[in-house]
Amino acid sequence: MPSPYSFVDPRLGKLDGFQVEIDEARERADIILNRPPYNIVSMPQRDQLRLVFETLDEDARVRVIVVRSIGEHFSSGGNIGGFMEATPEHVSKLAWNIAAPARCAKPVIVANRGYCFGVGFELSLACDFRLVSETALYALPEQKLGQIPGSGGSARLQKMIGITRTKDIVMRSKRIPGKQAQEWGIATECVPDADLEKATDKLVDELRTFSPLAQRTAKKLLNDTEDSTLAIAIELEGHCYSRLRQSDDFKEGVEAFNSKRAPKFTGR
Repeated sequence: MPSPYSFVDPRLGKLDGFQVEIDEARERADIILNRPPYNIVSMPQRDQLRLVFETLDEDARVRVIVVRSIGEHFSSGGNIGGFMEATPEHVSKLAWNIAAPARCAKPVIVANRGYCFGVGFELSLACDFRLVSETALYALPEQKLGQIPGSGGSARLQKMIGITRTKDIVMRSKRIPGKQAQEWGIATECVPDADLEKATDKLVDELRTFSPLAQRTAKKLLNDTEDSTLAIAIELEGHCYSRLRQSDDFKEGVEAFNSKRAPKFTGR
């Protein structure tokens, strides 16, 4: 059974609105939003989420990180009052904190159901795999407050789905159902609500079958070349391939393939 994770970083203190669990047998860490019914994200929580991702990234027990929530809604967004109280310096860090899943070297899965608005959507967009329930609704409603998304939402969306659809979502505060999100390329997979946990477990177990080193390399390469020219992307891909060619995991993968057995990767 998963057990509460004991953080050694004194900066964290008591976690605000979420909890972290480790399942060592499955090499899995769960970051669980736990402020029902809407799992509103506070300003201090954003800082803590960044620190948690950085801590889990260094934890040898963890291969895959899952972000999920308690209740029928992933998150209705941030604490609106907190924006008025925060200093400009603090507000300037919002996008950096919420981008923590993307900077994390390990694969990050998010499981979305119900409302996934504002910072809840932006946090999900920073993850590698978005599994959504048919009840999920994605939205960036900041226009209704006289604002724009401030934690990377419009920027990430435009890279994923283009300017036309991003304008439709951002400038109209439009809500996108889970099935449509998958069709548009925002969500990785859309499943019935009752199957969301099962789909998440399945993806965790699938990712664990691959080489940790190859997974980290693939994630960084794809992130780093998103804005590059094709020629640069191909050049960097070749360098990464060459480095992995020297790894123990690649040798094990080839030997396992030739022996018709499952590989036992070590991440070296």
